[in-house]
Formats: sequence, C-alpha cells, structure tokens
Amino acid sequence: MGLHLTEQDVRQTMGLRIDDAVRHWWVRSPWEGLAPTDVERAVTARVAELITASGEPMPGALEAVALCGDLALPVAVCSGSYAVVIDAALRRLGITGQVTLWHSAEWEPLGKPHPGAYLSTAAKLGIDPTGCLAIEDSFNGAIAAKAARMRVVVVPEPAALDSPRWGFCDALLASMHGFDRSLLSSLES
Repeated sequence: MGLHLTEQDVRQTMGLRIDDAVRHWWVRSPWEGLAPTDVERAVTARVAELITASGEPMPGALEAVALCGDLALPVAVCSGSYAVVIDAALRRLGITGQVTLWHSAEWEPLGKPHPGAYLSTAAKLGIDPTGCLAIEDSFNGAIAAKAARMRVVVVPEPAALDSPRWGFCDALLASMHGFDRSLLSSLES
C-alpha cells in the first residue's frame, strides 16, 4: 500500500484486531487502490498462509498446553486474530484436540483492548472471568484480559520485557518455559 512501517510503527498496533490496525494506518496515511476491507482480507489470508506453511510455537507453549491437560484445566484461545488465522495456528501446532474452544474478537463489536472477547470466551467455558487465567503477549491483550477481571500472565516480545507498563499483570515471563506448576500455585491465591 506504499507504507513503509518500522518495527516501532508496527508495535503501535500490536494486539489490535486487523480491521483496527488497518484503519489506524489508513487514517494516518490514506492509500489509493485497495479499500481497507480488502487490505484486511489480504493480510489475514497471507498470515494464515504463512502460519500453515511455517508457523512455530512460542518456546514452551506446547509444554504449557500439555501441563494444563495434565492438571485437567480447560484451555481456550481468545484472540484478536480472525478465525482463519486461529484455525491455521491450532492446526499447524497440532493442538486442536487439546483446546476446549476458541473465540475470535472478529465476532465481537470491538476488538482488544476491549474485554468483550475475553468475557465471551469465559461465558462459553461456563467459568466466571475471575476464575480464568489469561496468557498474553501484547499490551492491548493484557489490558483486555485484566478489564475482564481475569488474572493475567504476560509473555511479551523480548524488546518489551523490561517495560514498566506490565505492572498491572499478575506475572511477567521471559518465555513460556516459565509457565509451570509453581507459577500456577502462586496465582491461585
């Protein structure tokens, strides 16, 4: 679309639903040609394609899912990504059978940082949001989960690990390898 986005630019929209991210950039630098909705569809399709071809889990993520299974804890995915991306990721990682359910903010009136997607996910699970633990990798996602009154573990990208903005989260991990029985016990109180 003729935009040249830096890593810093991309961080401004990390954790937003694709329509919100596209609108963010279109408002700041309108382009000619494709409509924003066509850009959303193209980006979403390409992300799903890349995940299907070569997606990799965060280090420790599959072990965390297995731990939840061992402890008989339901695992749900609540994502700002559109359904086609979530489905591609779950299939690529081979964990569709280990995930109780998944929900996309695509189906909500507002995306993250609004808590709606998390509230809908908890309702689908039949669990009060205060009994849920959200694992997030973005600031907008962490805000959404905390606004839904969930406990929040954040595993940010390495460049954001030392940011003071994670102070409202219940735990901060450098990687998913830190998601273990000890962490879960500490969050039960």
